[in-house]
Amino acid sequence: MKIGIFAWLAVLICAGAVVSAAADIDGKWVAQMQGPGGQSREVTFNFKADGDKLTGTMSGRAGDREISEGKISGDDISFVMKFSRDGNETRMVYKGKVSGSEIKFTMQREGGDRSFEFVAKKAS
Repeated sequence: MKIGIFAWLAVLICAGAVVSAAADIDGKWVAQMQGPGGQSREVTFNFKADGDKLTGTMSGRAGDREISEGKISGDDISFVMKFSRDGNETRMVYKGKVSGSEIKFTMQREGGDRSFEFVAKKAS
């Protein structure tokens, strides 16, 4: 019976660690991304974690856009940004690794062969 209690406590402690890691993503994150012509542009992400689900927005020159398909797994996050132009939808896939107050991102157009890397920093 004592082994069962200790096993249960270990599960609770691990679950608490996962919840607290996911909570670290909540808030505003700012990144400099390379735009067309190699010019740098500022982009702001506002994230909210709910268990393994990630919601939020990305704000830039085009205004605020909702992220979709957001997921959290430990320190890894991913989501999709959808853009429509002339009736065609483009899906940009973002994958990131959270490390303290930074997220190292890789962004790639779905089905594309080129990816771009950038870093977002937590705003204070």
